[in-house]
Amino acid sequence: MGSAMGVLLDIAGVLYEGDRPIPGAVDAVRRLRGSGLAVRYLTNSTRRPKRRIVERLRSLGFPVDPAEILTPAEAACDWLRREGYAPHLLIHPDLEEDFMDLPKSDRIAVVVGDAGPCFSYERMNAAFRELERGAPFLALAINRVFKDRDGKLSLDAGAFVKALEYSSGTPALLLGKPSRDFFVAGARSMGCALGDVTMIGDDAESDVSGAIAAGVRAAIHVQTGKYRAGDETQHDHRPSALARDIAAAVDLLVETD
Repeated sequence: MGSAMGVLLDIAGVLYEGDRPIPGAVDAVRRLRGSGLAVRYLTNSTRRPKRRIVERLRSLGFPVDPAEILTPAEAACDWLRREGYAPHLLIHPDLEEDFMDLPKSDRIAVVVGDAGPCFSYERMNAAFRELERGAPFLALAINRVFKDRDGKLSLDAGAFVKALEYSSGTPALLLGKPSRDFFVAGARSMGCALGDVTMIGDDAESDVSGAIAAGVRAAIHVQTGKYRAGDETQHDHRPSALARDIAAAVDLLVETD
């Protein structure tokens, strides 16, 4: 596929499933690093704080530094600080620690992530009422589904974001993938332009089509995680390549002996 300067990696479904790394994934990441390519982890996970994402990756054997992981919660905190808002959070309780150090403000912005079992009518309606009062609307992610611990697909945050948009008439500002700004932030953190970066992910819409629309050099769709046969044909942009897993994707990027 020619040479790239940096690689953006999705995490869940690409590096691990459940509590186990995908076979060959740890070695694949080490091969990327050994080849001289810069690596960043670009995740849409909004149920666990960054601290726990780092802990899980390290416990599974992945070489990772916290600064190499970009999350939608971080992007939201950057926006809130820059614009002078305090958050009204509709997120999973585990994620709240990532929002603890924000300054106080009388100006409120609604922040929605994957609250999972903590979504309720009362919490949705409280967020709706803030939007009715004119609060900006920040969506950490708009993924349709994710692969749950039982191996089946489960409803992701996108449906709840769309419900609030529908009722309030307020469009959400997306902070995670497939926001172009999120891909740009990942590339810039490696000192790269988007055109020098390859994205590897399991989500045809957010990871692959979104990355290509944003302007990456290439996007490789791995057939692990939430991948379902035919996903690669369902969106505006098809992947640059299909690979059975991250090890095969790395084979496309790194010369083998």
